[in-house]
Amino acid sequence: MKKPSLSSSINKRRTFAIISHPDAGKTTITENLLLFGGVVHQAGSVKARKTGHYAKSDWMPIEKKRGISVTSSVMQFDYGGKRINLLDTPGHQDFSEDTYRTLMAVDSAVMVIDSAKGIEAQTKKLFKICSMRGIPIFTFMNKIDRDTRDPMDLIGQLEDVLGIEAYPMNWPIGSGRILQGLYDRYNHRLTTYANKAKDRTYIPLGKNGDPIKPTPITKTGMYKEAKDSMQLINEAGNQFSEDKILHGKQTPVFFGSALKDFGVKTFLDGYLDFAPKPEPHEAMINSHKSEVIPTNPQFTGFVFKIQANLNPHHRDRIAFVRICSGKFVKGMTVTLQRTQRQMRLNNVTEFIANTRENINLAVAGDIIGLYDTGNLQIGDTIYTGKKDVKFPKLPQFTPELFARVSAKNVMKQKTFYKGIHQLVQEGAVQLFRDSSTHAYILGAVGDLQFQVFQFRMKNEYHSDINLQRMGHKTARWVDPKQINPRMSSSRNLLVKDQKGKPLFLFDNDFAMRWFQNKYPDVKLTSKL
Repeated sequence: MKKPSLSSSINKRRTFAIISHPDAGKTTITENLLLFGGVVHQAGSVKARKTGHYAKSDWMPIEKKRGISVTSSVMQFDYGGKRINLLDTPGHQDFSEDTYRTLMAVDSAVMVIDSAKGIEAQTKKLFKICSMRGIPIFTFMNKIDRDTRDPMDLIGQLEDVLGIEAYPMNWPIGSGRILQGLYDRYNHRLTTYANKAKDRTYIPLGKNGDPIKPTPITKTGMYKEAKDSMQLINEAGNQFSEDKILHGKQTPVFFGSALKDFGVKTFLDGYLDFAPKPEPHEAMINSHKSEVIPTNPQFTGFVFKIQANLNPHHRDRIAFVRICSGKFVKGMTVTLQRTQRQMRLNNVTEFIANTRENINLAVAGDIIGLYDTGNLQIGDTIYTGKKDVKFPKLPQFTPELFARVSAKNVMKQKTFYKGIHQLVQEGAVQLFRDSSTHAYILGAVGDLQFQVFQFRMKNEYHSDINLQRMGHKTARWVDPKQINPRMSSSRNLLVKDQKGKPLFLFDNDFAMRWFQNKYPDVKLTSKL
């Protein structure tokens, strides 16, 4: 049998992230998609193809305990002749940085919206990032098995609040207890609703827009309302444009219920009809701005995430890499751009949540995991060949909350130091040292990051820690040449970041203005 060409293999890849506000049903729809991909035997458990091991898509102990996603998960499966790389992102705003970096590694995004609540704060923020990159967005209006907002209002919100054209692919016939089904505009059929999937039916629509065979649904007021809405949208709504979809200017909208597995397969089939194949990535090639083309045989990729302790028993560390061009072959040698050192890639995996399987081959569009002993950092570029390639820096937030951290048991300093350095390298929290006392200080965007850090230190490194909250601070970096230790005070603490660069932690804006007035020649910057 003839091996597929590099180009044909790459063209089969579809890499997307699922984004939403917390509790919109993001993880539930992820598990349904895995069900269709054949890697789960029921929603809620993920089965490795070879090992038979089962695991939740929310795999970390704190995720199971709190019922939230606090780290991005990567899942790969085959469906409809395509290889799908699905990234389930944290919904909580305290972990936006992880989500933002993940969005740099995908070619499209699925936006899950709670139909009862409409567009919420975190959805707006994540949409903005997608919009800035021009990422194609596919919308799933979830939870129609409950009472929802008027579908017209939901479509209007997409256009008025997010500023993107909406094209409904289907329309709910009722909602909650009176949910009857879906009027499927795209597939030109009616889908009846029943609690059990085996009792649901697809009925083709005739030229007049009604089912070709009698069904009790057509006698209900909900059906008439749904059909009238579809006719109105056909006449006055947006025209379908595949070009606008691919440029992030129009979003196909699907209604359904992930919890009831209703409309999810229709969504997945529709997504694959229009989702983009791997796209070119901007990069500096031999110090000149250019694009990396996926089908270029030169292997390139970048690290967008590092995760410690995917297997707590082995204390492993995995670097997640998005392949941007060419193909990975087991045993190949790559160059780490930051250090110009070479690495041999022998132990490389693909993912199904926290389950990993060693692989021998992967191509552009795939997400692979590299076992790492501390050589790689978030944002690193790796490549083969003589052309030097460097992808743009990934976003890093300036922390706003700070806390002093120390080990409760001084006899366990070794595990404390190991844990703190490994978890900080994941990028969720940042580490600083007090310039005078050398005490450790953690910086975070939200308080939940501190809670997760404390939980993981205890559960993964058996290190109980003291966290002394310092509250909100304004962090500003300074030129080392302009620093005088006497500038530090209780209102502007002088610290150093992980790279040894000095910065001040100001109590508030007033303290920062006072400092600037006293030291007008010292330049303060909010970015590293």
